[in-house]
Amino acid sequence: MLANIFTKTTRDRFFGLSAAAVSVAVMFLGGMAVYSQIDVSFYYEMPQALLDLMGIPVGGDVAGLAFGAIYGLIGAMTLAGIAISMGSGAIAGEERQGTLGLLLGNPQSRTQVVVSKAASMVMLLGLASLFLWGAGLWVPSLLDVDMTGIHVGALVFHIFVNSLFYGFLALAIGAWTGNGTVASGTAVAVMLVSYLAAGILPLVESLENLAKIFPWYYFNASVPVINGVDWSHMAILGGLAIALFSLAIVGFNRRDIRGRNTGVTILDRLRANPRTAKIVERIAGSARVSRISIKTASEHQGLLVVCVMIMFYLGLMIGPLWAILPESFQDVISQYPDVLLGMIGAADLSTPEGYLQAEVFSLMGPATFVALAALMASRAIAGEEQSRTMGLLMANPLRRSTIIIEKTLSMIAYSVILGVATFFGVWFGNLLGGIDIPISNLVATTALLTLLGLVFGSVAMLLGAATGKTRVAAYGAIGVTLAAYFAFSFLPLAESLADYAKWSPFHFYLGSDPLTNGMAWGDAAVLAGIFISLIALSIPLFQRRDLRG
Repeated sequence: MLANIFTKTTRDRFFGLSAAAVSVAVMFLGGMAVYSQIDVSFYYEMPQALLDLMGIPVGGDVAGLAFGAIYGLIGAMTLAGIAISMGSGAIAGEERQGTLGLLLGNPQSRTQVVVSKAASMVMLLGLASLFLWGAGLWVPSLLDVDMTGIHVGALVFHIFVNSLFYGFLALAIGAWTGNGTVASGTAVAVMLVSYLAAGILPLVESLENLAKIFPWYYFNASVPVINGVDWSHMAILGGLAIALFSLAIVGFNRRDIRGRNTGVTILDRLRANPRTAKIVERIAGSARVSRISIKTASEHQGLLVVCVMIMFYLGLMIGPLWAILPESFQDVISQYPDVLLGMIGAADLSTPEGYLQAEVFSLMGPATFVALAALMASRAIAGEEQSRTMGLLMANPLRRSTIIIEKTLSMIAYSVILGVATFFGVWFGNLLGGIDIPISNLVATTALLTLLGLVFGSVAMLLGAATGKTRVAAYGAIGVTLAAYFAFSFLPLAESLADYAKWSPFHFYLGSDPLTNGMAWGDAAVLAGIFISLIALSIPLFQRRDLRG
């Protein structure tokens, strides 16, 4: 047994964070290798406002583009996402797994538990940041890329403090509520909304000051990769992180700890109401595990609600925002070169279809749909084993294949619900903003987005069925998603590598420009085929494996 909570938490989280840091470094190596093959002279013809927005310094444009696109966006979101996972699992995760009582059974106060968990998070994020700093210095040297005017350490330090803020936000929410889904979902929602607001609001003069209420503004508004560390911004983010850490201690010390099985779901509340009890019993089945799909859906309802809120309100916001953008902004974005538009699915940002694709469907949409499907799938098999509930399922007259099929049906149902919510959010937003996009094209795009999420969800299902380990399933699916996004976004920038981008699932999602051209049935069939094949492969892998005790 490990000596203390700090050591145990560090060991448990080290692999996941290491995999994330290495993945970002590999993407950075590939991205800079691609950018170094491009004639970047077109940057000097772009408006200075756009160069400032992208953070590309004169004379250091290749390095600036690589650091901005990969470290400043993908790297920052990846480390912040891992920090959120650590923060939400620190207290709420221990309660969900029924292990918090074991921790508190030792001579450790609640404050000491929170401090140990937080210290482990700080150390691991610090190590990951140091690794990215080293990779940021080594890769340009390896590729002989000019680093004039680039402050790698400043950017990495901003990423570190930014990650701490979101990690402590999830820690505080989890400590006060004991609900890991609420903690992670809320923190992710804050991060995504903050990123969009900090990037869009400064482009509208009348809304510029509103951007300062969003945390992402203090991470990237000063363009640290060019201008160095902005200590005032870091003081604000760091101060907020310390305040959230203090709130976590207060909340955990004041709250009664929930037992492992004391969580009350929506179905439980409906069963307790005499007016709805009979209907719910018919829908949910008996107390026996006769409908695994209903049980699984009930367990992930909080995650679904968070994802639905993110996508619905995001879609609702973009239409009116497009309508109020000044003409000067449209003049700027119309000058984006084709080589960069490939990073957002070759969208024409001077049109409402292209702007909608860039803001909703190119990054935020896939991230939300993949998060929903991959988290459900990673817990479908591996989560049952980790929670020691697989034995209860297998004690019933159920085949292993039935368990996977039922779990998959729940994942499909929730992904479809999220797709419907996304469609209505975008549709209502278009009506408010006066954007005339055919409904059939919106349906096609959301359908393809739903299939994309299910593809990467099936990757998590496959890994979970094969290994029985939640972290392998979740981080493996995230790694495959990032690699596929990298291939689709960056490989087309080099003519010799462009054909390889067609192997990415993202190509079958956005490659046909469904918002403009409607449904590409062949692409939809490919995504559906990949999903069905991976789920089918999960069944024999699960059937042949000994279950972990």
